Amino acid sequence: MSLETSIECVLFDLDGTLIDTAPDFIKVVNQLLEEHDKPPIHTELIYQTVSDGARALVKLAFDITDEHEEFPQLNNRLLEMYYEQLKRTEAFFYPSMSELLNNLDASEIAWGIVTNKPEKYSKLLLSKLGVMGKCKSLVCPDHVTNRKPHPEPILLACQQLGRDIDRTVYIGDHIRDIQAAKNADVIAIAAAYGYLSANTNVEEWGADFILRS
Repeated sequence: MSLETSIECVLFDLDGTLIDTAPDFIKVVNQLLEEHDKPPIHTELIYQTVSDGARALVKLAFDITDEHEEFPQLNNRLLEMYYEQLKRTEAFFYPSMSELLNNLDASEIAWGIVTNKPEKYSKLLLSKLGVMGKCKSLVCPDHVTNRKPHPEPILLACQQLGRDIDRTVYIGDHIRDIQAAKNADVIAIAAAYGYLSANTNVEEWGADFILRS
């Protein structure tokens, strides 16, 4: 595939690709730990886990599995705290992504977001950052039967935007994003600046292109 093809649609993952949402998670994870008289955990560990969602953060913070008897309560409490934190969010657009959105709007190229983040949190975040009205397609787990890496979310976004898959790109910072793009037969771009662990080799994901910043 080549980007020389006229691109008609650009789809983004949310956390760690379009927006750096880690500051909010860092705050609420450590607040939850404080509620349970536990010390904070290293910021870098949270950065490396954000893309896997709240459940993974609870397991990381409390060193438990999701079968632990306290897991449901801890997970629900973290989500409550996160929703309240989003009302005064510290998340921000990656500079390159903010510029890209402006260029897409100026060129009248359709763009949307395909995320594993539930709609409740995604909409509040995007509203607080002032782009909910500009996002013409927001596909969350609430809207599909299958999450990424299944192609369904990306295909739904293309359908909502009325764009062909062969003129669509998907940008994400996790291997499942690239797998989803490949499964949907759209151009796959890996965001190598996202929430990656030190031993992650983006080159092995099989993306068509790699975005370094």
